[in-house]
Amino acid sequence: MWVRIDNRLLHGQVLETWLPYVNAKTILVVNDPLAANTIQQDIMRLAVPRGIDIYFLSLRQVLTFLKNKKCTDALVLFANCADAKIAFDRGFTFKILNIGNLHYEPGKEQVCDHIALSKEDISCLRYLIRKGVSLDFRCVPHKQVQVTL
Repeated sequence: MWVRIDNRLLHGQVLETWLPYVNAKTILVVNDPLAANTIQQDIMRLAVPRGIDIYFLSLRQVLTFLKNKKCTDALVLFANCADAKIAFDRGFTFKILNIGNLHYEPGKEQVCDHIALSKEDISCLRYLIRKGVSLDFRCVPHKQVQVTL
């Protein structure tokens, strides 16, 4: 299972590079607003290749879904650090967290070309590190980025 933070959630880069890289057959988009918006879900489904299952889950649903579905070949997408931390604290454990894209906005520090972190983001990521999660800062699979928190 590959867990990724990308504020764009599902987009071409995820479908064209990460999906084959992790050999996932299932995509779990864990995002409360998107889980409640069937129109946006339908639009995103149009881009998903045949043979790939996609589910749009709220933070409350993800752990129950994973227990019932037994997904081991999934690409799990979160829009932000806080949501990944909430899911982790509720029992969705993961060993590696890929931080793929977090746009710059005022109050955030640009730590590399595709990642800007707020103080809250840094605190959240440090918390996950203390819990044993390794951070993987990559926008695409073939480019490793070193970021120090």
